[in-house]
Amino acid sequence: METFKSFYQKLYTVNDSSFTDIALEVFRFQAFHNPVYKSFIETLSISANEIKTLEQIPFLPISFFKTFSIKSGDWLPETIFTSSGTSRQGVSQHAVASLQFYLNNAQNSFEHFFGSITDYHFLALLPSYTEREGSSLITMMDHFIKHSGSKHSAFYLHDHEKLIDKLLELKTDERRTILWGVSFALLDLAERFQVDLSHCLVFETGGMKGRRKEITRFELQSILEEKLRVKSLFSEYGMTELLSQAYSTGNQQFKCQPWMKIICRELTDPFERGLLYETGGINVIDLANSQTVSFIETEDLGKAYPNGFFEVLGRLDNSDVRGCNLMIV
Repeated sequence: METFKSFYQKLYTVNDSSFTDIALEVFRFQAFHNPVYKSFIETLSISANEIKTLEQIPFLPISFFKTFSIKSGDWLPETIFTSSGTSRQGVSQHAVASLQFYLNNAQNSFEHFFGSITDYHFLALLPSYTEREGSSLITMMDHFIKHSGSKHSAFYLHDHEKLIDKLLELKTDERRTILWGVSFALLDLAERFQVDLSHCLVFETGGMKGRRKEITRFELQSILEEKLRVKSLFSEYGMTELLSQAYSTGNQQFKCQPWMKIICRELTDPFERGLLYETGGINVIDLANSQTVSFIETEDLGKAYPNGFFEVLGRLDNSDVRGCNLMIV
């Protein structure tokens, strides 16, 4: 593969016609220069040289991030992101070679769907994340807040009254306001105040984090849309192990930017991939993960569609309650 620098420069030129060739290029590099991934492939008795299609690529189970340092090539991380660790099975750790690349990529992911971050005020209600270290979501939101150029952008922890006052203050501002919150905190806010936020974009992420009973995304959307008076609820699909994020733009389906792709696998046979319309396990290709591993078998359930949209329906049995955007079927 080319140098990482030259790869990063062409990452945002990826399109439907070039995605497969670039993904296979990344795979061949990682299959030989990522010791953990290489060992995993060899254990499966698969020859990396014989992989010719996306569906043939082995996807590394996401649980490997809990027990191994996943790196392609020899480098020292600038930072390490960690998962929330809501179970006794340990936390995932994702070594990041360049924090600036992560921030630039997160911004590019958002702006691909919603336009410049300078068009918005960002008000973040993420208590379960701000209370710990190593959160990729907090790192991303801190970047959005600082680079939005808005003096109103800020984090809010438990001061709901102050948050509501700010949201109402910005109601007539020429910029749009984004309220970005973890699901349980948004529900708490909605049930306590039932304020009119029709002038805002409300983004949910992170599920209930053990604070409330898990509910379906449809139920969450119905409650928040009614009590906060928003026309649509927006969602982010991201996780510690990915450097990119997918977004729903006001409905139940998510969409990836061009350098990220979802492939669903058969639940009883992880090597049977490419399911469409059927519930399966979600596999993610994130080309931004070029220095770790770009091909990850998640523990999420979902459906993929031919137009590139996908749904997240819940978690596989016995998998950790973790990650961003966790709902149940």
